Amino acid sequence: MERRSFIRNTAIAATAFGLTPDAITGLNIPPKNKLPKWKGFNLLDFFSPNPSSPRRGTTEDQLKWMRDWGFDFVRIPIAYPWYLDIDRTRNITPQETYKIDERAVEKIDTLVAMAHKYGMHVSLNLHRAPGYCVNAGFNEPFNLWRDQAAQDAFNFHWAMWAKRYKNVSPQKISFDLVNEPSDREDMNDQHSKRAPVPGDVYRKVAKAAAETIRKENPNHLVIADGNNTGSNVIPEITDLNIAQSCRGYYPGIISHYKAPWAMKDTTNVPEPKWPGQVGNDYLSREKLEKFYKPWIDLVNSGVGVHCGECGCWRKTPHNVFLAWFGDVLDILTSNNIGFALWEFSGDFGILNSNRSDVVYEDWNGQKLDRKLLDLMRAK
Repeated sequence: MERRSFIRNTAIAATAFGLTPDAITGLNIPPKNKLPKWKGFNLLDFFSPNPSSPRRGTTEDQLKWMRDWGFDFVRIPIAYPWYLDIDRTRNITPQETYKIDERAVEKIDTLVAMAHKYGMHVSLNLHRAPGYCVNAGFNEPFNLWRDQAAQDAFNFHWAMWAKRYKNVSPQKISFDLVNEPSDREDMNDQHSKRAPVPGDVYRKVAKAAAETIRKENPNHLVIADGNNTGSNVIPEITDLNIAQSCRGYYPGIISHYKAPWAMKDTTNVPEPKWPGQVGNDYLSREKLEKFYKPWIDLVNSGVGVHCGECGCWRKTPHNVFLAWFGDVLDILTSNNIGFALWEFSGDFGILNSNRSDVVYEDWNGQKLDRKLLDLMRAK
């Protein structure tokens, strides 16, 4: 008998006899997640705050390949200045955060429509929101966590997006409030000291934004990224009917090995191993299971969870990456938590990842990492 049938039939029998699944010796039934177990990719077409930055856009063929390979989810991280009509030769003012460029917004609409054409659930995310981004590279005029003016602008943007998609089913679209929140000392210094956003502040910002979105459609699906750059469950919002998004980057020495934006010093870095001793730490699946336990507990408590970003930069040895990533995906998917690789084509992607230790397969003129694709499809 197939495992799924066995679990289903055993659970029915247990219910009939008044037993909970945990009472059945040796049976480990995964938790029920309120979110679907979506699998897919982040699309970085609008990731930069400057629309003139060179980046190849997502093609219709790529979305067709995703669908044909069995994926059903795309997250679109957007830098809000990308769709503003502003003078980019100087720093933005608070008033200019409201200057929407309709033609730019329509380009985002076009990608959303194309993703829907190929059966993708689309998660719209403000990767850079008014007053906050996990990355530097743009001078914000205020601070999302400390300034009411920034929070007002944040709600203005979400009101706009919610209105545009007010008649779209939550099965097809969701709204991911702000990427990887943290309270950084210097908003414009990539490596300045960070701390989790105070829980009451995160609750205030998330609650106001969710209420703004649901004024347009009370059934809109809202997702909040974990605190402390996506790592930590947010207990302060579990009563707000907001799903939460974790990350698949732990530990950073594996996922961001020698990444210049993640490490001040990329020269004196111990070589990653999985499992194995790396510097003063022994890295293993056991550490991963401990890291994800709060997220699995969150699923069990009735809050929807998805892993909005995961993967590994190109400098990590490929065999180490695959061994580690196999454990990450196994832990997530065995607990009904879906995932999205950080980018489809590029340094983190299954296409054109620029790794020096991969024998790529030619795929319609693209360089395909077949081993990574097969690993993701198997989960």
